[in-house]
Amino acid sequence: MIAGIARLAGPLTRDKSDTLLLLLASVLVLLPHFGHLPLWTSATICLSLLWRAAVTLRGSRLPPLWLLLPVSVLAMGGVYLNFHTLLGREAGVTMLSLLLTFKLLEMHARRDLFVVIFLSFFLLLTNFFYSQSIATAAVMVVTIIVLLAAQITFQYTGHVPPLATRLKLAGRVFLVAAPLGVLLFIGFPRIQGPLWGLPGDAGGGKSGMSDSMSPGSMTSLALSEEVAFRAKFSGAAPLQQQLYWRGPVLSRYDGRTWSRIGELQSPRQLALLQRQIAYAGPSYPYEVTLEPGRRQFLFMLELSEPVFRIEEASPSYTSELEQLVQAASDKRLRYDSVAHPAYVAQTQLAPETLQTWLQLPQGFNPRTLRYAAQIQALREEKGDAAAIAAVLSNFRDHFEYTLEPDRLGRDGVDEFLFDTRKGFCEHFSGAFVYLMRAAGLPARVVNGYQGGEFNPVDGYYTIRQSDAHAWSEVWLGDKRGWTRFDPTAAVAPERIRSSLSQTLPQAAPFGLQGLANLARDQGSWLAKLRFGISAVNNAWNQWILDYNPNRQENFLKELATAFGDWRLLAALVACAVLAWLARQRWTWRVRDPVDTAYLAFCRQLARHGLSKAPDEGPLGLSQRVRQLNLPREKIAAMTAFLELYGALKYGAPSAHKDNPVARLKSLLKQSR
Repeated sequence: MIAGIARLAGPLTRDKSDTLLLLLASVLVLLPHFGHLPLWTSATICLSLLWRAAVTLRGSRLPPLWLLLPVSVLAMGGVYLNFHTLLGREAGVTMLSLLLTFKLLEMHARRDLFVVIFLSFFLLLTNFFYSQSIATAAVMVVTIIVLLAAQITFQYTGHVPPLATRLKLAGRVFLVAAPLGVLLFIGFPRIQGPLWGLPGDAGGGKSGMSDSMSPGSMTSLALSEEVAFRAKFSGAAPLQQQLYWRGPVLSRYDGRTWSRIGELQSPRQLALLQRQIAYAGPSYPYEVTLEPGRRQFLFMLELSEPVFRIEEASPSYTSELEQLVQAASDKRLRYDSVAHPAYVAQTQLAPETLQTWLQLPQGFNPRTLRYAAQIQALREEKGDAAAIAAVLSNFRDHFEYTLEPDRLGRDGVDEFLFDTRKGFCEHFSGAFVYLMRAAGLPARVVNGYQGGEFNPVDGYYTIRQSDAHAWSEVWLGDKRGWTRFDPTAAVAPERIRSSLSQTLPQAAPFGLQGLANLARDQGSWLAKLRFGISAVNNAWNQWILDYNPNRQENFLKELATAFGDWRLLAALVACAVLAWLARQRWTWRVRDPVDTAYLAFCRQLARHGLSKAPDEGPLGLSQRVRQLNLPREKIAAMTAFLELYGALKYGAPSAHKDNPVARLKSLLKQSR
């Protein structure tokens, strides 16, 4: 587009070409906002920009104030009618976009040009209200360079360099300012929370785990590739089939929907609860970065130690081993814990407490109740383990795992167990818990995520919404307490060993689906590219978007400790010197050859005892050169050099038009 504008502006006058460049910069500023501006606003902006371009190309007069003023007032009225306010993010950005467009139609003085440019810079920043991705940052960098090129263009009073040269100069200006921006980002005191986060806005449309479950409720999550959270282990990680990320515990059932009843624990109650949990086997320290979204639960690897402190959040614990949090949904949360996959939990529970996990609604699922009576008889004869194994064996032999189960009616468990026999994880876990309760075993449903994709580039596990899962817990007396059983693993064990995408039937290896399958193959080049992009995005989230006061303080402390090692400091100084030398060499290479020859000439004069004064031009210097005690031919070469330099630098040379720079270098050699 820039090259096209440059070709179009070639035969145009200076004012027209400069205005077209400013219009291009304004379009780049406004374009990202079209996705969230009201349709009438986007149409008004496009028409106004086309109007300004037509005025520029035709050389017509700008519209008069008596026309622009009512149009602007009507536009502001439209903003108020659309948002019922002129304040706030949406109304403010819409109003700024319209003001920038109308200002382009009202440029009469030089200061108006700079008003447009500075307003463009300000409006450009508002992109961060809507997206903070790497792609957005890259687009903003390009737009800044074009804006700087437009600003630089208006500074020239004589000959204007080509557009490519101005863009390169704008790029160098940006690169010169970038180190200062990096230093300010690293060291300037941070405010609490993300700079661009607005509570209640950013997380409004996010999907996430609900605190209730009914047949089909998890299917929409299973189809989403949105990242739920990322986790990183400080040492070895558990096996894939041990990655059960515990979330809401559902203990109440009304015949259709499972829901929570967990009660928050006071510090004293939490201490008593923790004494009812015995950890055994290996432990796994890990860190979780929970993405913004509809948040209430901290997803913890089963079974993890409670999290007592999270920056900008208030964690709490419930009697059913859930970890909850009160925090704004537009912020990422980072927390640490230690997981113990081998555990024994709550072996000592009172009979009246256990009744909570035996309750079933009356008048539902008669066939299931008759089947449960058989399971209870088997349990009384051979024990709990045999009864549970019989149910799981029935699932394994006669049921199918699918994302498209049949719709269920009033007696949903009956229809699932005896008619359709097709379901997703919520069907299996819900029916299993119902059977266990009907057979006299306390049981409950646990929702969360299972598995995660390991990224070999940065060592993080990425847990997506498609990893959403539901399993069951059964209370097995005073020796084992709450024990996890996953009926989905009996039907589709590959779902637990790998992922949902590898469990469901695969399409033919052609088209977009085939490309998606190739991207999931960890040995393919496409998967490696995907892992690299994911690692870059994660690093961007961790170190740029989530660079909060706590992380800044820790980073600066580590930096101070690192600088205590003189070898590291010496290496940094050496790198800085090498970078400076490389920059000097680059500057020397790209310098104007005429100026380079003139500097070499001045150094020659200095060796003859003649130093050029700072305010001395080539003609004045030529008069002093004639007074040097040097051979006549050398004086003639020196004066010819200065005359040619003056003509090249300050006017059009009359001689040596074909290659004046070569002639200048030849005279420089003769004057040595």
